[in-house]
This record gives sequence, structure tokens and C-alpha cells, in this order.
Amino acid sequence: MTDARFEDGRETPLNLGAWEADDLKIISALTQDAVFPADAMTWRPEQRRFGLLLNRFRWEDVEAARKRNRPVERVQSLLVVDQVLGVASNGIDRRDPDLVLSLLSLDWHPGEDASGALHLVLAGDGAIRLTVEALEVTLKDVTRPYLAPSRKVPEHDI
Repeated sequence: MTDARFEDGRETPLNLGAWEADDLKIISALTQDAVFPADAMTWRPEQRRFGLLLNRFRWEDVEAARKRNRPVERVQSLLVVDQVLGVASNGIDRRDPDLVLSLLSLDWHPGEDASGALHLVLAGDGAIRLTVEALEVTLKDVTRPYLAPSRKVPEHDI
């Protein structure tokens, strides 16, 4: 008998796209409570692309972890927003090299035609606003899952 391998499992890395507000709700739910250092954000104006390397809590695996009595997990994921015309932030001290941010939600604010603003709402009253020509967001897991350092499911006050 051999130990189970990651490749043998049914779970596969996420690779999702959002081009409509309803699609974005799914990505927002899956990225809730993701954490990332402030220097993990990249904006490439010439490519009109904003990227963010997240340590994402694996919400899609919580029930399976409970049923199997195993610890909850996180995974590194790449959140990419294309068609970005501008980036602004509020409540973030970008001079702090040790700053770790926590993502609460992705909120879509439609404008005229397909344009609008995508708000990345952060814990602690911080936010990042991406002005976009059109909604085009991808979320892709780029590492294997790992044990969540806290070993707990994030909780929120309502």
C-alpha cells in the first residue's frame, strides 16, 4: 500500500474567468480572506493588466475537510484583471515593506457600456480601485494546497 498522491485526487486547481457581474461573485467568494503582501501587486499599464499573487483560503474544500477530519488549506493563486485603464488605492501604506493585506471582496461598479470599476475591498478599510474598459478577471491556482497556518476556517462578525 502506498500513500495517496495529489495527482490521484479528484480535486483540481482552480482556473476561472469572469466577464460578467454574476461570474465575479463566484471569484469574489473564492478569494474572500485571501492574504497577500503589499508588494505582491503588479500593474503593467502598457499591457493594461493588474496582477495579484494571493494566499487563498480554499473555501471550496471546507466541507470535504470537515467530513474527512483533516485540516483546512490555502493555496497560492494568481488573480489577474485585464483591460485596466487605471489603478488607485486608499488606506494602504505602500511604504511599509511588511504590510500584509486581507481581501474581503471583489465589487463591480458598472459604468457606461462595458466599462466600470472593480473594487478590491480589504480588511481595515483599505481598498484598491481598478478602472477597466471591460470586466475581464481570471483566478488561477498556481501551487499545490498547503496547510492553513492558523488551521482554522476564517470567521467574520455579522
